[in-house]
Amino acid sequence: MSAADIIKDLKNRKYKPVYLLHGEEPYFIDLVGNHIEHQLLSDAEKGFNQTVLYGKDTDIMTVLNAAKRYPMMADYQLVLVKEAQEMKWGSESDDKKSINPLLSYLDNPLPSTILVFCYKYGKFDKRKKTYKAIEKNGLVFESAALYDSKIPAWIEGYLTEKNYKINQQASLMLAEYLGNDLSKIVNEVDKLMLNVPAGQEVTLKHIHDNIGISKEYNVFELQTALGRKDALKVNQIINYFEANPKANPIVLVLGNLNNFFTKVLIYHYSKDKSQQNLARELGISPFFVKDYEAAARSYPYGKTMQIISYLREYDVKSKGVESNTDHGGLMKELMFKILH
Repeated sequence: MSAADIIKDLKNRKYKPVYLLHGEEPYFIDLVGNHIEHQLLSDAEKGFNQTVLYGKDTDIMTVLNAAKRYPMMADYQLVLVKEAQEMKWGSESDDKKSINPLLSYLDNPLPSTILVFCYKYGKFDKRKKTYKAIEKNGLVFESAALYDSKIPAWIEGYLTEKNYKINQQASLMLAEYLGNDLSKIVNEVDKLMLNVPAGQEVTLKHIHDNIGISKEYNVFELQTALGRKDALKVNQIINYFEANPKANPIVLVLGNLNNFFTKVLIYHYSKDKSQQNLARELGISPFFVKDYEAAARSYPYGKTMQIISYLREYDVKSKGVESNTDHGGLMKELMFKILH
């Protein structure tokens, strides 16, 4: 079940007595949790029937005491535990003389209480009895992190839901620059939509004009210049990066280049060099296969392996290990090694 499916059920008042929202991607947990917090009860009902707790500042007994109350002048009461990964969940001893109050409640949860645990930045241990009890009598939702290759399509889907379109090159540009932090992506895309009329296609120009990505000097253009071994263009871009370090942090540049050359390596490994197969194996649109074909011609297998090693080396150096932290100088050194 997806986050959208859960929200759809909640809107239709199809409630479970217990929810465990867990996983490595916080965006979907926040999406469901925020809907529950702000939309489940009316403003009049919230005063007596909504309890919001934070894992670091609470304990299981406080949660259970709240969950065992009955609603006042409403059909349901809500107990929402945010940052539940910070809470001490208690022991799950097999000693029959030891009674676990949480498990006792989960075995027979109060139907008029909606108890929600938001457990972010990691998976809840599926081997635990607590997990199995919630799975049996409530709902468990795992918010999995998206692979980098899936981010452009996710951006396209998000904009489609908002009645916008985006061309493939623009969605790839956003993915390259914003990474796989969905909350950050949504924040930037929402700002972008304020400046693009609904129903219109989002283009590279809109991104350049509204998100602060230079049209000529960006990681996407650096990859293209490196793929073609255009040393002049590479140096122009690196000089721009050095002059604008906040807009082009070295960690972002190195991460994107590592992703680019890893795909070049996959290209070398691939036996089926058809456009359709390469697009599938590289996790890209067929439109961009030609860029990797050009890079593979410029950098044979051995050189590509060497470049990936350089990228790891300079990632360590950029953090100040056995090196100064002159990021501009480090990037110039790295570009020279890649190109020669």
